[in-house]
Amino acid sequence: MEEKAKVYAISEKGLLQTKELYQYILDTSVFSRELQPLKELREVCAIHPRAWMSTAPDAGQFMAILLQLLNAKRTIEIGVFTGYSLLLTALNIPEDGKIVAIDVDRAAYEMGLPVIKKAGVEHKIDFIESEALQALDEIVQNPDAEGSFDFAFVDADKVNFWNYHERLMKLVKVGGVAIYDNTLWRGTVAMPEDAVRQKLKEGRKLTIEFNNLLAKDARVQICHASIGDGMTICRRIS
Repeated sequence: MEEKAKVYAISEKGLLQTKELYQYILDTSVFSRELQPLKELREVCAIHPRAWMSTAPDAGQFMAILLQLLNAKRTIEIGVFTGYSLLLTALNIPEDGKIVAIDVDRAAYEMGLPVIKKAGVEHKIDFIESEALQALDEIVQNPDAEGSFDFAFVDADKVNFWNYHERLMKLVKVGGVAIYDNTLWRGTVAMPEDAVRQKLKEGRKLTIEFNNLLAKDARVQICHASIGDGMTICRRIS
C-alpha cells in the first residue's frame, strides 16, 4: 500500500488517461523487474522536495533496453539530480564503461551517492559539477571526444535543450542515441496557451520550439514517445 501511495506522485508525470492504468503498468511490468539498487535510490529520492524531477521508473526501464541494444559503453548525462537514471545507466553498461555526468547540484547527486557506491558502480561515473554548456564546450574542444559517445541522456533546463543538442551532435557517434526528457511537458504542448497554468507556460513554449527544431533536423532519426513526461529518442544518422 505504501508503494502505491508513492507511485501516485510519480504518475503525474505520465500522460495515460488514468492513474490506475499507469499503476497497472508499474505493478505488472516495472516494479517486479526493478533492480534493488534502483528501488533503493527511488525511495531515497522520494523525500527530496523536488522528487518529481526524478526519471520515471517506466522511462528508466525503456532506457535500460536501449542501452543494452546499443551495447553502449561510453555515455554522457546532462542533468543528474539524485541519480536514478545515472545509476540505471551504470548498471547497464560494461564493467569498464564510463559515464560523464554533468550537473550544477552536487548536493542532490550526493544524496543518491551512497546507493550508487553500494551498487558497486561509482567507478564508472565521472561527475562534473558545472553548468552544462560550459562543461560540454570544454569536452567538445578535445578532438578525441568527437563521436566518442554511444549514448546521451538530457534531463535539464529546457532553455538550453537545442544548445545541448548541437554539442551532442558532435559528441555522439553516428549510430548513437541521444534521449531528451520532458518533451511533452505534462501534455501542455497540445493545449491552447490560455488553458495552461502560468508556471508551465515558459516551459511549454521552449519545449514546442525544441520539438519543432528536432522534427526538421536531418542529422537524426527521431521517435517521440509518450513515456513519462514525453521522451524524444534521436538516433544520429549523419
